[in-house]
Amino acid sequence: MFKKILIANRGEIAVRVIKTCRRLGIATVAVYSEADADSKAVDMADEAVFIGGSPPGESYLVMDKIIAAAKETGAEAIHPGFGFLSENPKFPKALEEAGITWIGPNPEAIEAMGDKITSKKFAVEAGVSTVPGHMGLIEDADEAVKIATEIGYPVMIKASAGGGGKGMRIAWNDTEAKEGFKSARGEAKTSFGDERIFIEKFIETPRHIEIQVLGDKHGNIIYLGERECSVQRRNQKVLEEAPSPFIDKATREAMGNEAVALARAVNYDSAGTVEFIVDKDQNFYFLEMNTRLQVEHPVTELVTGLDLVEQMIRIAAGEEIKLRQKDVKLNGWAVEARLYAEDPYRGFLPSIGRLKRYHEPAEGSLGDGTLRIDSGVREGDEISLFYDPMIAKVIGYAKTREAAIDTLLEGLDRYLVEGLQSNAPFLAACLGESDFRKGAIHTGYIPEHFPDGFHGTVPTEFQLKIMTAAAAYIHTLLTRRAEQTSGRLTPAPAWHPEEWDVKLDGRWFPVEITLPDVPKSGEGTATVWTPDLAGDPMELKTSWTPGTHLFEGTLDGESFAIQFAYRTEGYVLRHRGFDCTAIVCTHRAAEMHARLPEKEAGASAKIVASPMPGLVVSVDVEEGQEVKAGEALMVVEAMKMENVIRAEIDGTIKTVSAKPGQSVAADEVLAEFE
Repeated sequence: MFKKILIANRGEIAVRVIKTCRRLGIATVAVYSEADADSKAVDMADEAVFIGGSPPGESYLVMDKIIAAAKETGAEAIHPGFGFLSENPKFPKALEEAGITWIGPNPEAIEAMGDKITSKKFAVEAGVSTVPGHMGLIEDADEAVKIATEIGYPVMIKASAGGGGKGMRIAWNDTEAKEGFKSARGEAKTSFGDERIFIEKFIETPRHIEIQVLGDKHGNIIYLGERECSVQRRNQKVLEEAPSPFIDKATREAMGNEAVALARAVNYDSAGTVEFIVDKDQNFYFLEMNTRLQVEHPVTELVTGLDLVEQMIRIAAGEEIKLRQKDVKLNGWAVEARLYAEDPYRGFLPSIGRLKRYHEPAEGSLGDGTLRIDSGVREGDEISLFYDPMIAKVIGYAKTREAAIDTLLEGLDRYLVEGLQSNAPFLAACLGESDFRKGAIHTGYIPEHFPDGFHGTVPTEFQLKIMTAAAAYIHTLLTRRAEQTSGRLTPAPAWHPEEWDVKLDGRWFPVEITLPDVPKSGEGTATVWTPDLAGDPMELKTSWTPGTHLFEGTLDGESFAIQFAYRTEGYVLRHRGFDCTAIVCTHRAAEMHARLPEKEAGASAKIVASPMPGLVVSVDVEEGQEVKAGEALMVVEAMKMENVIRAEIDGTIKTVSAKPGQSVAADEVLAEFE
């Protein structure tokens, strides 16, 4: 077994590998860029080596620097994680020449499966069912339109060297095919240094289901069940689970056998994933093979009891897989959510910045299940524009799918992220949808259920109850504590108000609260009655400590957790996609508040501003040009994704201040209408 391993990656996957190495007694080396100098992975590793500037092309994608770091520290092997150099066959070849072990599959397998065009041809030869499409290279947008028309819309435009949802577009007509080809090729060149594009038929309402395979250097190959990864946004996975709520035993075995056959054809010898799209009748078609560890591997680990990182290390060290196919058992259910630094209320634009407040819920038992957190950040860390915006992976595991979803939701309730926006409200909304809970999902699930984007959710009666009760409790406790302050300029009131009016979601709710004692340690019990929401008084129990931003408790025995922030007037409360400002005051103050005029919103449609920090890739308009609402104006790249900036109104362009190649800040003016 290796004594020291270098991790050629960053963030949560670097932390993930370090944890397994610690358990196995293996020393670790982290490499880091300028942006990651103070990262969690660097602190956790036994050694760390600086390898260059923040852009990946100056650090994590430079093989020579990583190999030099391994030689300098005496690392015997390198684990690539996912992304960056993990699927570049030149890297393991270079490591072999340097006498360093590659913790991954042989470079021939990577080369055969890493190119989507080649891998599809390979799959056909291996007898694996594939999606119809054009396998030749496509030179320009006009040729893409011609091919798409011949195949028949809708089509999927894909980067040959793509992965992670980058360099992929769905086109339903000629215009989308032309625009999609340009965008996909641009992303492919930026992300992979390879702008080759191919087109295949897009299967409508498909499921995205993948098979985890494991092979060693002794010819043993097994599959570890499937993962359902159908809930996606812009072809980027959002929620994953194992097993699939759709696949039956016979289909699982058939898909597993085809995945093993394909892996055997390339002498696969590590952890890898064969991805399929599956139609409503459980017909499945080969999509691609990822010759690396997948982001969503934790759900497989939880239902199989295996550590896939450990398996990769042992296989690279020459050990034989101890399991045989008959030994693989799937126990329980695991559901994973990808927590991203993005703003779901603004079209999921990247939300770059510093984690001013960051609190992870404790791993372990939660509700009727178990919570797992895979993260690579801490409070005070910065989410950089140079890398993927993932904050963490939050996973719920339980005996049943319903319990696993509930555990995951409770974990998200308790996950505090401030300083930047996260997609936690959107994740909770997706998990709470009745169709998701029934397992009625497909790759178009998000656009189908959120056709106009995400704008929050309508509060349930339970949410109104817990928010009203929490706001009344917080305000009562803080008022009581303020009354006990010594040296007051005015004497404390002789009476304690127990009747409040609480404004939530634009509505006023009368509340009566009885709080016998002012808690000193944070634990408290109160009786709350909201006549408009509940017929009888409710018992509220909490362990909330003033100054903290998570209010946990039970209301009549039902547990909940609300995130909140203090405001000059009231509190901002957040719970599962429903955000609102709560104002707590006496009945007389509420009457006066109701008479205040509403604030008027200013007009800003004539200003075209960058929604996030990034790099201007292209400018498609000029001064004096007339455009229609929805028309593309320019493209701004951030976190390796191209974002098309579109006109919000019909009009004439007055000024254009952005230029291709220009770095822009969030809210920087790019253009202006007359």
